[in-house]
Amino acid sequence: MPTDLSARFEAALRAVWPELDDVSAPRLGLAVSGGPDSTALLLLAASVLPGRIEAATVDHGLRAENAQEAADVAALCARLEVPHATLPVTVEAGNVQGAARQARYAALGTWAQELGLIAVATAHHADDQAETLIMRLNRASGVAGLAGVRPRGRLLDMPIGLVRPLLGWRRVELASVVTEAGVTSADDPSNADDRFDRARLRKAMAGADWLDVAAVAQSAAHLADADAALSWSAELEYNARVKRDPFGLTYRPMAPRAIALRVVARIVEELDTPARGSAVARLFDALVVGEPASIGALVVRPNAGGWSFAKAPMRKAVPKRG
Repeated sequence: MPTDLSARFEAALRAVWPELDDVSAPRLGLAVSGGPDSTALLLLAASVLPGRIEAATVDHGLRAENAQEAADVAALCARLEVPHATLPVTVEAGNVQGAARQARYAALGTWAQELGLIAVATAHHADDQAETLIMRLNRASGVAGLAGVRPRGRLLDMPIGLVRPLLGWRRVELASVVTEAGVTSADDPSNADDRFDRARLRKAMAGADWLDVAAVAQSAAHLADADAALSWSAELEYNARVKRDPFGLTYRPMAPRAIALRVVARIVEELDTPARGSAVARLFDALVVGEPASIGALVVRPNAGGWSFAKAPMRKAVPKRG
């Protein structure tokens, strides 16, 4: 691996995984599908963290080639002296890509916990980030959605970190890493399948030579900063303006709409279940004009200087007449 690439990856990894400098820290897990992006991640990590990484390939069983691709990754890992595991999963029908993502993260989290790993790295890069931002703009997403994927996160609700050290790299750069290493990576045909929004967008972006993908990806990072600031402000607003009462919670809003919406969403989740952002926005708009409203199992009423949130009363069953 060229020294400049190794140094660049090491700096990017250190920014999301400070444990890099602690040689006694548990090994870092790598999610390696066998495609060019994750293969580049494997090659770069093997050059920077020899003896300190574990790799896993999730076999979704969606294509006949999946098993062979997992075997190819295992063979490459053996050459690099990196322990490898293949994780078979079952994908539920319906939203195949969404279900596959959930199944993949669940399998990786379980694998990491069994090995005592504290974090798993994925190969999300700048092009992925730009595509996600544009797709969500097209769906009128709010700040949280437009922030795209974060450099650090969690694998579902598990105590396993999820790190993305390649968000500053372009797809073409990662493909070059693989080519220069003389490695052949897998080609997933779904990446060019027009049935999927991301595949169609990727083709459109490829033809837009005026589009600065790196700048778009950086905008997602700026939006992530804004999202963090809103979350911080919402925490202050919640602590200062939300009080528990005999029936639920009362909120006396003072913050701007973007912050108050987050407070309302938190209240709804605490008293009932999480609600979609659009439902929370409709509830908020009704309360602003002084109208009572409901969401899930909650009834929300404007009162003197605030809004009261409470569970709707249970309806008594009407006895059947004989």
